[in-house]
Amino acid sequence: MNLERFYWLAILIAVIWAVQGVNLISGYALNDWFGLIPRSIGGLDGVVMMPFLHGSLSHIASNTVPLVVLGGLLTLTAPRLILQASAIVVVFGGLGLWLFGASAIHVGASGLIFGWFGFLVTRGLIEKRPLPLLVAIGVAFFYGTMIWGLLPGQPGVSWEAHLFGCLAGVFAGYALRSRA
Repeated sequence: MNLERFYWLAILIAVIWAVQGVNLISGYALNDWFGLIPRSIGGLDGVVMMPFLHGSLSHIASNTVPLVVLGGLLTLTAPRLILQASAIVVVFGGLGLWLFGASAIHVGASGLIFGWFGFLVTRGLIEKRPLPLLVAIGVAFFYGTMIWGLLPGQPGVSWEAHLFGCLAGVFAGYALRSRA
């Protein structure tokens, strides 16, 4: 296996952790400056910046493992679609959150995680080729409980980011079908 294929993921994780370091030192001022604030022009840059910002060390730590696992699965099964799928998830998921999310500062990579989840499952189900289908089944089995994160209930958790990220991932799965 060519490990160079995974450099993009290592760089993404490193950048997210570097931003966390700056955010921690600044007292999480970056979240106020660049977090997604629904229906606020000043919070619109959060559509792109939100995945790089986190509210605590435990928040970023809990997002790192699924980023590595799902990003790794994307690298193995859809290397030519990573950029397109991720862009669709970030832009459409972020805009959905910006339009319909609760009034708060939304930060974290979980919208991207839920988007990759939706993309991998959708792609496997609609393409029905052996590897993407096997990945879809595995992702659904190991990460299927993520579905509960699409519902409101846990204070301080942006279920809307999860929902719109997942919907954007499903859309990306349909929009990019048979292009890998």
